[in-house]
Amino acid sequence: MTATIPTTDPAPAPAPATATAEVPADPATATRRPGYRRLPVQQRREQLIAVALELFASRPPEEVSLDDVAEAAGASRPLVYRYFAGKQQLYEAALRSAAEELSGRFTVPPDGTPTEQLAAVLDRYFEFVAEHHTGYGALLRGGSVVETARTGAIVDEVRRVALRRTLRHLGVREAAGPRLTLLVRSWISVVEASALTWLDEGRQIEPESLRDWLIDQFVVMTAATAAHDPQTAGVLTALLDRDPQAVALLHRLGR
Repeated sequence: MTATIPTTDPAPAPAPATATAEVPADPATATRRPGYRRLPVQQRREQLIAVALELFASRPPEEVSLDDVAEAAGASRPLVYRYFAGKQQLYEAALRSAAEELSGRFTVPPDGTPTEQLAAVLDRYFEFVAEHHTGYGALLRGGSVVETARTGAIVDEVRRVALRRTLRHLGVREAAGPRLTLLVRSWISVVEASALTWLDEGRQIEPESLRDWLIDQFVVMTAATAAHDPQTAGVLTALLDRDPQAVALLHRLGR
């Protein structure tokens, strides 16, 4: 996937004594890697991150070595060390790249009803999932021995961005109470789990159909929570005032 990197790229990690330039470590290495070519610093770093995302998502990260990354990138192992001090640093950079791009998909468009706006966000979300499925899996699938507090924080920040923007979309200007927060966090978890299952099962459901189902889930979950929480009840009232589709859904369900 295309990685998002800072405008000013940080200096690469110190190179081992044998790696003084972006060239293979020895002529034999160059012979084994016919696809090798010299790249600018930022482009090479971006390439290494993209390759790492593919590898980390295709098998457990602990089974991926820097040699694997170097071979897939058509580079040398010392060259990889010029940009990343070790596999853990590369893994975190790959996750951060995926997280930044995914978070950028959460911007709510200005036009449309609340559910239409939310549908537009989900469209962009599932475009990311479909286009960068390996990166998505690397971002959300945990349980690896290379998971740390830092990698967990990267994933949690994506969820916090989604939470803040969803609450803002619902018109919540004051602090969200515990039930409303739990509602939105639970729905975000449903979206994540649905996307992973959709990928695992071969994308058998059309993304538009999956999107509409998730929108209906959100409306119904909001209605259920409103019965127990005055703040959520106010959010539901405002939603129904602006959204005939939400009103029609609850009417069909007999609310």
